Amino acid sequence: MSVPEVIQSRKDQHLDLCISGPVGFRQRSTLLEQVELIHDALPELALAEVDCSCTLLGRRLEAPIIIAAMTGGTERAAAVNRDLAAVAQTLGIGLAFGSQRRQIVRGSPLGFEVRDLAPSALLLGNIGVVQAREASTAALEDMVRQAGCDALCVHLNPAMELVQPEGDLDFRQGEATLRRLVDELTVPIVAKETGCGVSRSVAERLVAVGVCVVDVSGAGGTSWVGVETLRAHGDDAQRGETFWDWGIPTAASVAQCDGLGLQTIATGGLRNGLDVLRALALGAAACGIARPVLQAWNDGGRDGAEAYLRRVIAELRMGLLLTGSRDLEALRRQPLFLGPELIRWVPAHAPLRARVQG
Repeated sequence: MSVPEVIQSRKDQHLDLCISGPVGFRQRSTLLEQVELIHDALPELALAEVDCSCTLLGRRLEAPIIIAAMTGGTERAAAVNRDLAAVAQTLGIGLAFGSQRRQIVRGSPLGFEVRDLAPSALLLGNIGVVQAREASTAALEDMVRQAGCDALCVHLNPAMELVQPEGDLDFRQGEATLRRLVDELTVPIVAKETGCGVSRSVAERLVAVGVCVVDVSGAGGTSWVGVETLRAHGDDAQRGETFWDWGIPTAASVAQCDGLGLQTIATGGLRNGLDVLRALALGAAACGIARPVLQAWNDGGRDGAEAYLRRVIAELRMGLLLTGSRDLEALRRQPLFLGPELIRWVPAHAPLRARVQG
């Protein structure tokens, strides 16, 4: 089987497993349930006044939501990407592609040609840091230009790769690769994990190389170690079982990144508007939702995905009103009660500490 065929087979298997496979974290949660906001019984707001728009990567979104990465470049994924791009355009939200590695190999944007359906939507490209290390800046520039991407997510996924049957084993020069792309690529770089979260020390290293946006993709939603474990055999599968729940919970990772000057995208296990509200209250600039969107698309096509996301946005707006928050900035000033499992992740001198109630 050729390299493009191997990649296509893997990406199609990923789609099947993410739609219906038992790939969630087994015991570890996102810890978003440990974020409590105070109900405002006298909000002095009309629902029509609530504004949940935001600016991310220099683009205005009608709601702080990204359809997060799950759909790589295969013929099958092309239909999913086109439908989700149309939904993103309609709702004024963002869409993040799955890995574009196959596009680099083939030199064709097959599966990522969606700009005709989403002329003004925020589109995020996607490549692994190992593949980015091996590719020239010119090749990556061509990749994002052909697909019309506004930014490039460089995913950091060592846990997933170490279990994947065809996975990478050498993760050296990651910081140098990110620095090169920040300096040389004409679109912004988003450093993105894939289900294991970003610690404060890693976030500080990302800031040091010039990264301004990080997608924490924390633990508690889809375990990509779990996805690869279900594809693996023998010792690979056994290691995957051991590390299935590995990672930093999503809420903890957002807290770890607080106060470093990063725009943080909270991805990993968000399922509804209340999850989004909690992540934004912790300081996230926007939130990514992946598997529930894919499942809604599988059940009802474009209309199903759009209906699900409309519900999430409506729940977010309801939550803003119920906390007396006219907009996202007001929400981020609201006091918080954090449970003990989450509060221990908040850095001692992070601005978030000032909002936490005793």
